[in-house]
Amino acid sequence: MQAVKKTSPYIRKDVTTNRMMTDVLIALIPVVFFAVFRFGADALWRVVIAVVVMVGLEALAFGMMHAPDKKAESFIDKLKSRYTSFTINNITIPAVSAVIFAMLVPSKLPLYAVAVGAAFGIVVGKMLFGGTGSNIFNPAAVGRIFIALALTQMFSGAYTDVDLIAGGTALSAIRTGLPFPDVLNSYALSDLFFGFIPGAMGEVSFLAILIGGIYLVVRKSADYRVMLSAVLTFVLLMTVAAFALHPDHVFTFVLYQLFSGGLLFGVVFMITDPVTSPVTRPGRIIFGMMVAAITVLIRLFGAYPEGVAFALLFSNMFVPLIDFPKWSTNKIRPAFLGGLALVLVLLSAIVFFGTGGTF
Repeated sequence: MQAVKKTSPYIRKDVTTNRMMTDVLIALIPVVFFAVFRFGADALWRVVIAVVVMVGLEALAFGMMHAPDKKAESFIDKLKSRYTSFTINNITIPAVSAVIFAMLVPSKLPLYAVAVGAAFGIVVGKMLFGGTGSNIFNPAAVGRIFIALALTQMFSGAYTDVDLIAGGTALSAIRTGLPFPDVLNSYALSDLFFGFIPGAMGEVSFLAILIGGIYLVVRKSADYRVMLSAVLTFVLLMTVAAFALHPDHVFTFVLYQLFSGGLLFGVVFMITDPVTSPVTRPGRIIFGMMVAAITVLIRLFGAYPEGVAFALLFSNMFVPLIDFPKWSTNKIRPAFLGGLALVLVLLSAIVFFGTGGTF
């Protein structure tokens, strides 16, 4: 028997990578449609720019990474021979990253900034690691964090429109001194749910993202475990924070945090990435909890009002450790559940006492 070298993503069911990526693109349709409805042609242009840059640069890098056929004589034949193993996956996968990246930026972000972020995400976040299956960081998150740090002035709100405030504007309102629950007078829960608020284009509509998430779960193109562990961890820790900060408005505070910012978008379209998330079922539960916990800590104690992209990249670094063959397993044992419970208790204590809670 001859061993065959394979690279991730490792899919443990009868689903091709192309079909899975196509499902993600379909799941993104409600989000993109709402973004175009809400922000107009600005949203569409930023999606187009991101797709052209990411797909084009991946194709260019792919050719540079493959040696030409020595038997080819003409320049054209040599160029063609570099792409003999180029498949539809080399188009759909970067296209998915591009649409996700575009949905992470505000509608008024300059087009050249969108191009810079998309280029950095696909080249540095993916192709420098070896391309599809070799990257450890989510390319869309890499591009988004890069422009947020390198082009900070464009996210300050002073550069153009109000929706350029970093992260979710509803979350920024609390950071700028608007107390809770008074903030609900400006950002009603219904507006947060349907998406009639300023912010990153793909993160504003909880409903559109939810529709896409349901589609992915039904089609089994995304692991519900990582989604569920992230959402439940987030809700638990924010509930603990609410008892410390706003004991009279616990339920409203949790919903406000859940509907605001990019949590659900990240849970549905980013942490479910089969390349940069753990392979095993327990590993994906840990991964979802890690992303959610770091997001909560950033929102409550960090310098940024939103923290999903930062939390995702930080958690990506631990995926090789989580998948380390010596201890990784697909079985969920009682000791594993006990360890998770202990971690949640410790995190809850940090959140409760860190936000000023007392007994």
